[in-house]
Amino acid sequence: MISEDALVTAALAVRKHAVAPYSHFLVGSALETDSGEVFTGCNVENATYGLTVCAERIAIFKALSEGHRKFARIAVAADTDTLTPPCGACRQIIWEFCGDVPVVLVNLQDKRERFQMKELFPRAFDGSFLGGR
Repeated sequence: MISEDALVTAALAVRKHAVAPYSHFLVGSALETDSGEVFTGCNVENATYGLTVCAERIAIFKALSEGHRKFARIAVAADTDTLTPPCGACRQIIWEFCGDVPVVLVNLQDKRERFQMKELFPRAFDGSFLGGR
């Protein structure tokens, strides 16, 4: 496992690569695999907004596309006084692919909060509701 500081540093660094010409809301995320490898993502906006992809989902999809299936924790970095949690779509993706992992929220002043995913996404919908799975 890597240190929380290293995970947060990765999320803060990738945040600078966000493509947010409309909202100017830059978000970075760093996902740690169970083997200690880190995958990062930043938000990428589109003029239609509906095609925008969040930092958390990009980090998860990058890790999944490289064959990883077990994750230790995820960090989310944004420039807000009140720390920014994952949106609803990201909460669903985090739950479905990462499970009840620790989520570290951080801002540019290094204010941090830690949650278990089940705290952010109680009574989550997943494959267990699809009968027979």
